[in-house]
Amino acid sequence: MTEAAELPQAPEEAQTVFGEFFPEAVRYAELLADAGVKRGLIGPREVPRLWERHLLNCAVLSEVVPEGVTVCDVGSGAGLPGIPLALVRPDLKITLLEPLLRRTNFLQEVVELLGLDHVTVVRGRAEEVLGKLTPVHVVTARAVAPLDRLAGWGVPLLRPYGEMLLLKGDTAAEEVQGARAALSKLGVVETSVLHVGEGLVDPLSTVVRVEVGESPGGVRFAAKRAKAARTSRTRRRR
Repeated sequence: MTEAAELPQAPEEAQTVFGEFFPEAVRYAELLADAGVKRGLIGPREVPRLWERHLLNCAVLSEVVPEGVTVCDVGSGAGLPGIPLALVRPDLKITLLEPLLRRTNFLQEVVELLGLDHVTVVRGRAEEVLGKLTPVHVVTARAVAPLDRLAGWGVPLLRPYGEMLLLKGDTAAEEVQGARAALSKLGVVETSVLHVGEGLVDPLSTVVRVEVGESPGGVRFAAKRAKAARTSRTRRRR
């Protein structure tokens, strides 16, 4: 068995980014390096670069998230980017959406240990919570799936004129170009590639912003949402 790598000391940039919540960020990093590795939520090789590649890379997403909005982190996994975003933005109301039980158990433990009262953990897939989860202003995700598929999951969860903010890699621009037709069918009105974290992360974090109009998901998903809402109301009456 390979010995677990040691978590490096937090860089100075982490104190700048997380501010008063820096102790909680350190605790989260420790949880990822220990329980996160043991439970198979992150690979042991990621531990030496947890701060730069994961926590800081995700936390700087906050630069483009509007104030006081609702957020759904789709396929949250070990809590990236949802937990770092929650630590730097207590003004947000965040839902961590994750289908796997072992991951939701970990997320719930983290939320309770860090005292993140503005964060809720929900077990399920995006398509399963459609019509049950109140539509949100912003959907976030990181390294979950190709852009067209990810948009198919996330866009229907948005309220009208909401946006997806997706952490992507070097091929973000190519992904956007290749997904334009699929995005248009989902009611997307504008897509752009942003770079955030100037002076805090190197390389900069790449974010794909997907903005929707008055019908998130298009006509097909509007019908699905309405049907799911009716079913939910019927169950409550029973």
